[in-house]
Amino acid sequence: MSVWDDLVGQDEAVEVLRRAARPGSRGLAHAWLFTGPPGSGRSVAARAFAAALLCETGTGCGECHACRTAVQGTHADLRVVATERLTLGIDVVRDLVQAAQRRPSTGRWRIVLVEDADRMLERTTNVLLKAIEEPPERTVWLLCAPSPEDVLPTIRSRSRSVRLRVPPPEDVARLLVRRDGVDPAMAAYAARAAQSHVGLARRLARDEGARTRRREVVRTPFELHGTADAVVRAGDLVDVATEEATSSTAERDARERSELLRTLGVEPGRTAPPALRAQVRQLEEDQKRRATRLRRDVLDRALLDLLSVYRDVLVLQLGAGVELVNTSMAADLAALAGRDGPDATLARMDAVGRARERIQNNVNPLLAVEALCVELLPAAADAA
Repeated sequence: MSVWDDLVGQDEAVEVLRRAARPGSRGLAHAWLFTGPPGSGRSVAARAFAAALLCETGTGCGECHACRTAVQGTHADLRVVATERLTLGIDVVRDLVQAAQRRPSTGRWRIVLVEDADRMLERTTNVLLKAIEEPPERTVWLLCAPSPEDVLPTIRSRSRSVRLRVPPPEDVARLLVRRDGVDPAMAAYAARAAQSHVGLARRLARDEGARTRRREVVRTPFELHGTADAVVRAGDLVDVATEEATSSTAERDARERSELLRTLGVEPGRTAPPALRAQVRQLEEDQKRRATRLRRDVLDRALLDLLSVYRDVLVLQLGAGVELVNTSMAADLAALAGRDGPDATLARMDAVGRARERIQNNVNPLLAVEALCVELLPAAADAA
């Protein structure tokens, strides 16, 4: 067992990080940028690297107290920051910069891990840049982003890059079987359906509701016959995303509100007095921002599932000898592939990409998905 066990399909990156983490290594930079597509394991790699740097044996053994607490994000010399909002606030980054100035308390290094470096606005990134340009002697910054282009060039130029790739589905399936005890057949299905995204694969393997929602999404192209269908289907997709986001946050929101009121000394069932309502309103605003991001993330995952359908259609149209993502739909996919040519399929894939960009750029999700579904209509559809 080691801290690298859950980082599947990343042998080259692991070797680079192993060498850099060894005591006395000359390959240890003061700032690292972990990049890779969703599901590649950016945060997993960064936490494993942090654990290896803090490991009591210097190997990333995965057994010592330092390794266990670092992987969990609770080590005294490791600060992990991830935001549930749309952006990472400048006050949070200023606090990180101050924390980075302190010497390690128990380990060899003080490590600051920012899991959402791509969610910093430019003025926020400039605060971070000053700390990376003149880092304290025993501090290491670990930044995670989908791609190098998602952070400022000045940050990229001062960080050592670690690029991760999407792992093979077979590796993800083996991880689910070994780590989570998932049935091998279910693990294989989940790994393919999640397109090798480890976190999503685990959820699909263990949650029947998630599998049902995905089946509804990937049936979308087969249920679009006219503009009316497109509008209805768009509403269904957005409703499913909203329902999933709401169900995921409702219990947590209620618990946070209850804990805040108890901390403020408000008895259960009583309304907070006027002097304390500002704090309650702040919590509600934070929860609203978190819900907005989660809805967008859930909808984005749905669009990726939809994209997998057209990817499979293109594979069939081109006669490529690669496995389908949606193997259980092979007959329907073949029929869809026969409707149009590869050019039309590529145009629909581009339409899905544009919808994702629009949603991330704050376009109303329903309007973005309605426009997408209209673009996905078959060429012979009645536009009336």
